Amino acid sequence: MTEQQPLRPTAAAGSGAPGVLVLAGTPIGEIADAPPRLAAELETADIVAAEDTRRLRGLTRALGVHTGGRVVSYFEGNESARTPELVEALLGGARVLLVTDAGMPSVSDPGYRLVAAAVEKDIKVTAVPGPSAVLTALALSGLPVDRFCFEGFLPRKAGERLGRLREVAAERRTLVYFEAPHRLDDTLAAMAEVFGADRRAAVCRELTKTYEEVKRGGLGELAAWAAEGVRGEITVVVEGAPETGPEELDATELVRRVRVREEAGERRKEAIAAVAAEAGLPKREVFDAVVAAKNAEQKVP
Repeated sequence: MTEQQPLRPTAAAGSGAPGVLVLAGTPIGEIADAPPRLAAELETADIVAAEDTRRLRGLTRALGVHTGGRVVSYFEGNESARTPELVEALLGGARVLLVTDAGMPSVSDPGYRLVAAAVEKDIKVTAVPGPSAVLTALALSGLPVDRFCFEGFLPRKAGERLGRLREVAAERRTLVYFEAPHRLDDTLAAMAEVFGADRRAAVCRELTKTYEEVKRGGLGELAAWAAEGVRGEITVVVEGAPETGPEELDATELVRRVRVREEAGERRKEAIAAVAAEAGLPKREVFDAVVAAKNAEQKVP
């Protein structure tokens, strides 16, 4: 079958009932971490949709299996166009297996559009749970794991990156990010600027691979380390904002928090109210601090 041919279910799939979409986790490094069910799904699926068909061939060789169905590409560049074709095949009874280069599909990888479209059509969606760089890095970081949020990749442009970080400057849950190695130093420097140079973090690279490394320290320290150059697949875990009581928030900190919210798009009135509630202070006190800071800045020649 060529990439241009319609994706129709095989004769074995044509039972009249909708098929099943299977999201399969693939190893993030060590091939032995492949879930046992992955091999069986690769051999029995009617259609295997892969982020990179060449990487898929390497995976099947390593596992010693052969794909029994059709193999098609499903990546960022063709995701929108291919999704309706895959949904049509699913409606025709096909069992569609979705795999990405590493980790779970749809987690900062192709897959979300297909899952959403399948759910809309009442098609069953299931998963072969597999390795996850997010959870692996979180567990190895040494930072709190009871509450966390995954922020994916930050924007590439410096201004947009700072804006996104300011949105979560007061977030108390542990933060997890993916980042490209050539942008790591800039990202850590931006985090140090917004979160504070002493905020604890861990840079996890090449997880489960030969040169796996977890570098822990303050954001300022890690930014200096990354400036020398870092290679490999990167996951960054950052400690959440510390819980602070009203007595710990001086006027400077109150003003900073208001400005963070304003830069994230909130109106000043709402930002002041939110910071006051967060700090357990009267809104008037926060308002007076903001006005005083503004007046002080205007007096500077």
